[in-house]
Amino acid sequence: MKTISIAFLGAGRMGQTHLRNLVGIGGVHVSVVADLNEALAQAGAELVRADRWSTDTLGSINASDVDAVLIATSTASHAQLIEAVVAAGKPVWCEKPVSGGLEDTQRVVNSVRASSQPAMIGFMRRFDPGYARARQLIDHGELGRIERFRALSCDHTPPPLSFIKTSGGIFVDMLVHDIDMARWLVGEIEEVHAWGAALVDPGYAAVGDVDSVTALLRFKNGAIGTLEGSRRTTWGYDIRTEVAGSAAKVVVEARNKTPFSIARNVGHEGDFFNSFPDRFEAAYKAELSYFFDCIRTGAVVSPTVEDALESLRVAIAATISLREQRPVRVDEV
Repeated sequence: MKTISIAFLGAGRMGQTHLRNLVGIGGVHVSVVADLNEALAQAGAELVRADRWSTDTLGSINASDVDAVLIATSTASHAQLIEAVVAAGKPVWCEKPVSGGLEDTQRVVNSVRASSQPAMIGFMRRFDPGYARARQLIDHGELGRIERFRALSCDHTPPPLSFIKTSGGIFVDMLVHDIDMARWLVGEIEEVHAWGAALVDPGYAAVGDVDSVTALLRFKNGAIGTLEGSRRTTWGYDIRTEVAGSAAKVVVEARNKTPFSIARNVGHEGDFFNSFPDRFEAAYKAELSYFFDCIRTGAVVSPTVEDALESLRVAIAATISLREQRPVRVDEV
């Protein structure tokens, strides 16, 4: 197996999650971990026993001992870094989103197309065993004609207001994963109608956002769907997805973190996942393994920057609907 040497950019919360997963993937060597924060860069390099650490992200991309680049930096830097990687003639994997804006995302799409370099975006749910099996059943026609889609996404702990101010909103930052699943499992979305409120923390409204939402979806193939989301639960990380067709339905839901429950006193007890790195641990590792396999074999990567663009378009349509209190066609965006 050919060893692929990489530069890993961004050693914050998500970066550390991916770095830990890299340790278990064979045939991959981390040449450099780069972060603007010197302490994070050094800690990340130690975690994976990288050759070195750096605060120079662009210099790390162009290093001669780097074959490919993984990006887990802040959202605002993604577009520039992806363009720098493909301009250097190297494959790139990047955490979602490409950008919070359509113009920047479209520019990156154009740059990637012109370069012909593999550029994969981290919509990790596609690599979760449950969602992957659901897609397989749909592709094999087991559900018949798809009629309905339903998704629920609730974080356990709300992010701080300092993050919310620059997140782009709950649809762009959080529910874009559910939008990607809707597109991947059912098809392209034609229209969205969203409602929301700041029910958890009034401070969200003060910065122009909400923490609780519901949205109706109309798909181009005639199917209909719903999205429901919240920035907080009191019970744990809660993610559920259902696709119903004329012949059957498939439900993706991980009820307990530990495959165990105890029943007593006319009830039962179990545990829940705490966060997305917790719930999707296997998916995070699988998506990176897939990316490296594609580099070795020359296979086309997926999800792509085009997927990021189209999911963002739906998320922005939902955000407009939320603010203007009306249905919004995706082709308006």
